Amino acid sequence: MQVLQIINEGSGEIIASHCYLADSFFTRFKGLLGRKQMSEGEGLLIKPCSSVHTLGMKMIIDVVFISSDNQVLHIIEEMEPGKLSPIIKNSSLVLELPPGQVRRSGLKVGHRLKSK
Repeated sequence: MQVLQIINEGSGEIIASHCYLADSFFTRFKGLLGRKQMSEGEGLLIKPCSSVHTLGMKMIIDVVFISSDNQVLHIIEEMEPGKLSPIIKNSSLVLELPPGQVRRSGLKVGHRLKSK
């Protein structure tokens, strides 16, 4: 799986230093299932994606919905296991992060992200 860094374009802050790209049927299907936790700095970028679920998951995650031009459209902080997100119109990507990472990084709707 490809590993990226996700950076807040405006502040330059690294949101995820080890972000795995899930862009195939299998990697998107598996997602974070079977994991008990995410490490600090870790993330999962799902492409394409406009909604997620935490059915069968064992951990809480932060969820960031991103447009095709890398703008943050919607954020769900600390999404608990067994939940369904709404479908976010115009979302092309979803970034899943450890709980509290959105708050720690100051990420807000409207911010733009970049990857490298």
